Amino acid sequence: MIQVIEALALSASEYMLTGSLVSSMQGEPRATHDIDIVVMATPESLKMFLSNFSPDDYYYNEDVALRAMDSGAMFNIISNTGDKVDIWPLTGSEFDQTRFSRKHQVEFFGMQMNVSSPEDTILMKLLWSKRSGGSEKQLFDAAKVYEMQEDILDGEYLSSWIEKLGLEERFAAMQKFLS
Repeated sequence: MIQVIEALALSASEYMLTGSLVSSMQGEPRATHDIDIVVMATPESLKMFLSNFSPDDYYYNEDVALRAMDSGAMFNIISNTGDKVDIWPLTGSEFDQTRFSRKHQVEFFGMQMNVSSPEDTILMKLLWSKRSGGSEKQLFDAAKVYEMQEDILDGEYLSSWIEKLGLEERFAAMQKFLS
């Protein structure tokens, strides 16, 4: 992960960590072998970013990555140890733009890293649960972030986006995981 963050800095690409790694920071830690990163990059900065990963140690396809960034699709980089980085391009959707603008820095592994806000981590976990047909793991992660961050959550922001994204049912289902 440190190499990925350093490569993003070298390529001057703006980024935000999200997914299970961030929900583990903000909620209950759990093992994960993938890192989810939202990236705002140009084709040139993406090529520069990818050039930091040796083909002997990592698998990726530059053409696939460039097409994915252009179309708003995800692509990944996989290390020869099996660890995977899922790169999600920053889209023009209102929610994507809003959550990206709300990212903040935390120190992790001795480095400053941009991570999603706790509210946006919860919302994305609820979205992933909805998109995957009701994943309980996503709901559990969302509930633990909610529990651990409850005192600082922006309730109005959270409620507003739950409604806008149609996540009322997923939010209600998450409640069973709260202590």
